Amino acid sequence: MQRPIVRSRIILSRKAAPATADDLPLARDLVDSLMANQATCAGMAANMIGQSKAIIAFFDAQGRPQVMLNPRITGTSGPYQTEEGCLSLEGVRPATRYRRITVSWQDQNLKQHVGTYQGFVAQVIQHECDHLRGVVI
Repeated sequence: MQRPIVRSRIILSRKAAPATADDLPLARDLVDSLMANQATCAGMAANMIGQSKAIIAFFDAQGRPQVMLNPRITGTSGPYQTEEGCLSLEGVRPATRYRRITVSWQDQNLKQHVGTYQGFVAQVIQHECDHLRGVVI
């Protein structure tokens, strides 16, 4: 189910609690909300739809929606400066990102994964993981 986008800095600045099997319906709602906003959004974190849970959804390099529960960036390389916008906020802001990242996460079956991402997809994952830590970019 598509949910409204939260614009409150108070909600967006809350740190996310770990996601569990009970949060799988929220993961589906997050994907539905991402799909409904795909013209202006490349990724979303659960707090963007009002839930402070460690879940992100984003479009992979092939344009398919992907979900990560409890993502944790475990490695980075190639820092660079960029500007980013956010569906929850007006305008763009400067950000330091990494060209290549390694991420540990759980899928929707709660199976653990580790993957390496680069380029724009890596940037989106970093932005959404910032949301989970309560960092508003």
